[in-house]
Amino acid sequence: MKDNKDYLIEVEDMTVAYQVKPVLWDVDLKIPGSVLMAIVGPNGAGKSTLIKAMLNLIKPISGKVTFNGESYKEQRKNIAYVPQSGSVDWDFPANVLDVVLMGRYGLLGWIKRPTAKDKAIALEALEKVGMKEFADRQISQLSGGQQQRVFLARALVQEAEIYFMDEPFQGVDAKTEKAIIALLKELREKGKTVIVVHHDLQTVPEYFDWVTLLNTQVVASGPVKEVFTDENLKKAYRSTGQILKR
Repeated sequence: MKDNKDYLIEVEDMTVAYQVKPVLWDVDLKIPGSVLMAIVGPNGAGKSTLIKAMLNLIKPISGKVTFNGESYKEQRKNIAYVPQSGSVDWDFPANVLDVVLMGRYGLLGWIKRPTAKDKAIALEALEKVGMKEFADRQISQLSGGQQQRVFLARALVQEAEIYFMDEPFQGVDAKTEKAIIALLKELREKGKTVIVVHHDLQTVPEYFDWVTLLNTQVVASGPVKEVFTDENLKKAYRSTGQILKR
């Protein structure tokens, strides 16, 4: 077991409710640095809610979150977020390169304009996700999988230390999924911490080294080899009626 000082992210006593119904209840979670972590659990378990509450996008009833011992506000520049593609308004008038350059604004400040260097970094990120040839294309003209790649590129150019991704494989083909997971593993190898809301239990051992099983509360969290067990999965999915496939 790691000492507390070894944890990069800590969630303490977090409770989130919509109206009067608790979605997350008394969540405690500790995440070390330089891991590729999946958050898995049944539908309605609070997976997306958890990362949104950690990122101040949803206000919890109670709880505290620290990143390297500091608040989200203090660590904001070091954190990148890729939302679910279905939660984004794709009709705004911007091309692919513009969207990726938005990821540089936190480093530039809102007054400065992107430089030639920023554009080069954005194009390099697009090349990494296989979307460089679409740089001038309107974002609304892309498929769901292509849009997801663009948002991943936007996160990459932030040069963050911590990456949160909400269902990044949703709606993408097998080739895109393999390309995305290769990039996420590359980020981990560079010492970054990547936290992914994930639904495919079969790929957890192949893709991730750390996992959190969630169903309103944390059922188990730790190295995949230790906590991704049939016993813990049954606890997480108990009484949901959802079929376990792994």
